[in-house]
Amino acid sequence: MFLSGKRILLIIGGGIAAYKSLDLIRRLRERGASVRAVMTSAAQEFITPLSVGALTADHVFTDLFDRQDEQDVGHIRLSREADLIVVAPATADLMAKLANGHANDLASAVLLATDKKVLMAPAMNPRMWANPATRRNRATLEKDGIHFIGPMKGEMAESNEAGEGRMAEPLQIVGAIEELLDARPKPLSGRKIIVTSGPTHEPIDPVRYIANRSSGKQGHSLAAALARLGADVRLVSGPVTIADPAGVKTVHVESAREMRDAVEQLLPADAAVFVAAVADWRTDNAAGEKIKKVAGEGPPALQMVENPDILAGVGHHAKRPYLVVGFAAETQDVLKNAQAKLARKGADFIVANDVSHEGGVMGGDRNRVKIVSKSGVDEWPDLPKEEVAERLAQLIADRLRTVTV
Repeated sequence: MFLSGKRILLIIGGGIAAYKSLDLIRRLRERGASVRAVMTSAAQEFITPLSVGALTADHVFTDLFDRQDEQDVGHIRLSREADLIVVAPATADLMAKLANGHANDLASAVLLATDKKVLMAPAMNPRMWANPATRRNRATLEKDGIHFIGPMKGEMAESNEAGEGRMAEPLQIVGAIEELLDARPKPLSGRKIIVTSGPTHEPIDPVRYIANRSSGKQGHSLAAALARLGADVRLVSGPVTIADPAGVKTVHVESAREMRDAVEQLLPADAAVFVAAVADWRTDNAAGEKIKKVAGEGPPALQMVENPDILAGVGHHAKRPYLVVGFAAETQDVLKNAQAKLARKGADFIVANDVSHEGGVMGGDRNRVKIVSKSGVDEWPDLPKEEVAERLAQLIADRLRTVTV
């Protein structure tokens, strides 16, 4: 795991979003990182040091003048021993303190004393975020080299409040952390790559639709892995319940036709990878109102028509990317169907996987794929989807290495 052995110092500010820091700690530790936590006095009004310490498996630091922690100038040690400092939630107060050089508590003293990168995940009421003072402070911090993720738009904790101010989700913050700590070569720097992910929803009426069990985990992981290798990734995502990957520009769509249009608008590109499980058919005329069940009558007949074949369309497009990769989700004859798809779709290679009940791929966290190309078949072992994504990203980078930008 990329974060294995990395040391993260998490500063938890005071705000209702502090509860998300608990999940952030868990996500970091399951990826092999060690986490130490500093809590402001306001943060302790929302979550307890006991909860944070249980998840970090370490002492939680709360007081600048703690006799035990400060006997060896603890705030300096904390600020230097980490590989990265993350402030989540970053309140308007913490941002203002750092922007103006204040150090009157442990969190601000650590931030002022550090020589490491700092990532802030702001969280506050939309009006506080829009306040000119907060805007000035962010501009100052960015000029000083502080990194930011978010805030995001959405509903606030306060009743009837919505707008820009929500803290980024834990997995988005993890992605930003990985990007900041990744010192590996960037072989895909300067490359534009399109990735599709998730299912599509094809409406029957305003409340019903045709869909499949795709979770988007494999496509989103691949988009993130390509971005970590330096690519300018454009992700076209169907309806999913997972967060947008960090460092990736995401376009959200619902139907197969919307996905096709979004992909074609993103051309030209150096590569396109079609991971999405696009519905093959849709109803010919979706009802404008909910179809009602009528006693004594059977279910209505649905007239089906074929959806556009996005992979084949791009594989034979006038602006065809140099590299076109498709996925084949099959329940039987996996290899045979993937080989037929390779020839028919105009792809350079097909990533074939078994999505039968025994295969257990759709919605799961692991995948077992076969890479099918004109030169043969390369079968990979059962792997976490994130590792499949890393391998695929490197394979794409290798294939694009000889192509002039």
